[in-house]
Amino acid sequence: MPSNKSVSEAPIVQFTNCSILKEHQLHREDLWVREGKVLNPEKLFFDEKGSADIQLDCQGSIVAPGFIDTQINGGYGVDFSQVSEDVRSGISIVAQKVLSHGVTSFCPTIVTSPPSVYHKVLPQITVTEGGPHGAGVLGTHLEGPFISREKKGAHPEHCLRTFEERGFQDLLATYGSLEGVSIVTLAPEIQRSNEVIAELAKRGICVSLGHSIANLAQAEKAVQHGASFITHLFNAMLPFHHRDPGIVGLLTSDRIPKGRRVFYGMIADGIHTNPAALRIAHRAHPRGLVLVTDAIMAMGLGSGRHTLGQQVIQIEGLNAYVAGTTTLAGSIATMDMCVRHFREASGCSVVVALESASLHPAQVLGIEKRKGTLNFGSDADLVLLDSALHLRATFIAGEQVWGPNMLPV
Repeated sequence: MPSNKSVSEAPIVQFTNCSILKEHQLHREDLWVREGKVLNPEKLFFDEKGSADIQLDCQGSIVAPGFIDTQINGGYGVDFSQVSEDVRSGISIVAQKVLSHGVTSFCPTIVTSPPSVYHKVLPQITVTEGGPHGAGVLGTHLEGPFISREKKGAHPEHCLRTFEERGFQDLLATYGSLEGVSIVTLAPEIQRSNEVIAELAKRGICVSLGHSIANLAQAEKAVQHGASFITHLFNAMLPFHHRDPGIVGLLTSDRIPKGRRVFYGMIADGIHTNPAALRIAHRAHPRGLVLVTDAIMAMGLGSGRHTLGQQVIQIEGLNAYVAGTTTLAGSIATMDMCVRHFREASGCSVVVALESASLHPAQVLGIEKRKGTLNFGSDADLVLLDSALHLRATFIAGEQVWGPNMLPV
């Protein structure tokens, strides 16, 4: 078939010999990409009379949307909650390294810190597109300091704050700016939290409930005001109780506003959550499950002492603790490890495991029209995996950014 480039001179890449994750199913068909977007082959064939310039043999791989990590505190010696002269270079290091985990975009997470840290660090974190230089930045996740003292976890108590004086103005004064912020984690039982939630939601910022002793009624009220996410379900919240299930009860609540869905993060590292708890959550509300790593600077490094914001963290094997305690402090898991563990522990399908690391986090951030799927017109951020979900290659905007070079057919 002769090539006709009247519409665009950009090369067309055809991924062949693969199973594509699309519309909640694996389809044995080819994927077409042009100018960084997934292309509709029917329009290419019939409207443009075009054909592929490059064919890549995927050798039977699963082709899925790239992974999106909405909660990652750092990695490879970089702590996003530490003030440095060049925060951007630290972000770049992690962005480059996580390509080997299948992560094509992420939300750098800052844990509870003094206002001075937010004022210095936040202006240096900007939303960026991914590419060969590394995964894209989708905006910052601010985890704290408006959280419960009783469920502070690894967050330093002396830095915790409330909204009691000026409400939303207290939040603005603490952070300095909300420019480039995508997610804010807070405890909904804090006085005046609902007016803060409503204001954040109005600005398009995802509000996540976490590090909290909220009961179910307080959690439902927060959702009715605009909260839509739960930070690392089961961890740093009241345990499930049959008379008042607390935040966990949101997974099956009948008081969620019509047309809304509550999502929840899960750290499927084999440490933070027992496999039985993973199964309970997944079976109760599969379409809301979002895999997160909650990785800290020790990810990719060996055992020893590291930092998480204001705290010293001790790594022992696969466990990360606040030094001198048994309090868990993030993880050292990678996203591809979490995907595999979640599939094995829950018994879910390959499709569900992959969508929990791609489609669902994109929906949390409201960007599912361009990321998290391989629908026509979406960004060609994708991963190639074998049947056991081990990563073979990572692509951003249709360009290979990690893995052995795939040679054209």
